[in-house]
Amino acid sequence: MATILDAPAADADNEGGLIAVFDPTTGDQIGEVADGGAAAVDDAVASARESFTAMRWRGLPARDRAKVMHRAADLIDAQLPELMRAETLNNGMPKLLAQFTIANGAEMLRYNAGWCTRILGQTSDVITDGAIGGGRIEYHAYTRKEPMGVAGLITPWNVPLSMALAKLAPALAAGCSCVLKPAEETPLTSLLLTDIFRAAGLPDGVLNIVTGYGHTTGAALAAHDGVDKIGFTGSTEVGKLIVKAAAGNLKKVTLELGGKSPVLMFDDADLAKAIPGAAIGVFANSGQVCIAGTRLFAHRRIYDQVVEGLAGVAGALRLGSGLEETTDLGPLISRKQQDRVLAYIDEGRAAGATVVAGGKRLDRPGFFVEPTVLANVTPDMRLFQEEIFGPVIAVVPFDEEDEAIALANDSSYGLASAIWIRDISRAHRVAKRIEAGTVWINCQLANDPSVPFGGYKQSGWGRENGWEGVDAYLQTKSVFAEL
Repeated sequence: MATILDAPAADADNEGGLIAVFDPTTGDQIGEVADGGAAAVDDAVASARESFTAMRWRGLPARDRAKVMHRAADLIDAQLPELMRAETLNNGMPKLLAQFTIANGAEMLRYNAGWCTRILGQTSDVITDGAIGGGRIEYHAYTRKEPMGVAGLITPWNVPLSMALAKLAPALAAGCSCVLKPAEETPLTSLLLTDIFRAAGLPDGVLNIVTGYGHTTGAALAAHDGVDKIGFTGSTEVGKLIVKAAAGNLKKVTLELGGKSPVLMFDDADLAKAIPGAAIGVFANSGQVCIAGTRLFAHRRIYDQVVEGLAGVAGALRLGSGLEETTDLGPLISRKQQDRVLAYIDEGRAAGATVVAGGKRLDRPGFFVEPTVLANVTPDMRLFQEEIFGPVIAVVPFDEEDEAIALANDSSYGLASAIWIRDISRAHRVAKRIEAGTVWINCQLANDPSVPFGGYKQSGWGRENGWEGVDAYLQTKSVFAEL
């Protein structure tokens, strides 16, 4: 299995340098990786292409490919303490969250391994009148599902290892050879996958890992003519750049992009469950979650109670090192992200929003922002419309169901949404009208490898998870045989 880590010599585009890796809890540097750039991508794609052409992976019996994926999942479970610590040091998330997300990544491998033996075509008996000379012609027609080829997988920094496995699992199940480019901020746990998959028996060249900046290494991978498929999770802005880059050879693209998820809390909601549920739905992982419920619409009769309850939860959350048992929330990923989140809060305050709780950076090392609850927010504010990717929730009152739905859909995003309500008929009626790829009813952040995930509008193209996630790495061939 080729892992591309050595940086080529620096050139005029500043590729080939080293990228410092930091612990966001302290701001201290904990390592460095190469900005591989185009040269490293060329090597990685060539390695993946050679393994695909040689059929080292796709040519194995499906049951054997499934066994390799199961062994990799078992190795991840066995190494969970070390992986969890590395994830927490590099990303800052609390170790219990790291444990959960990494274990979920292992389950992604197991779930998708099950599809290896279930990738099937269809058959059809076709009878036609001959176009030349007349007469009836019979055919045996069938379809084959075949892997796309070389898959370029570009993953984000917010849940590093879990997202890498969520991309690798369906691509490997489909029989693709892969080039994985982790986020430059959080490459450490993805790099550990090299030894894990080698030990599991993955053939050489099937998994290739390149490190580097998005605008150099990631851009080179997205534009590479030797790549047949791109799977990307990240911002909508970068997703649009990937679409343009993919046009060169018309490579297929799956995009899981930004979100500004609405939460609708009706006046019959069970507030004892709804308020803490909505709070965790936005503050988990310090708000660095694409499906975070950052816009909460509360019925006017319960609005004050909801705002007060959210502020109480926000004030009780304990911020600190993810390695400490008492920590509820860790830091943001970087100083840049910390400044960006605080700028949204300051701008909203200046425009008339009220900071009910939080809103400040912590006076300590690291990139911490207090969990923040904002009231008196209006739809014209940037913090209402744009993805903040921080622990910030805006609470807006509504009076009627139609008004709540209109507010919820007033967004260029459509990734996820939530409804807190007791009236089950209204719940399903509202769910039908929400423009989002996922709707939660009396819960938030629920997911499962078997359930498709993806966005409406500018929140993405295609779906991950379930059969749709595997099918995104397959192409269909039709075969006719005259009888």
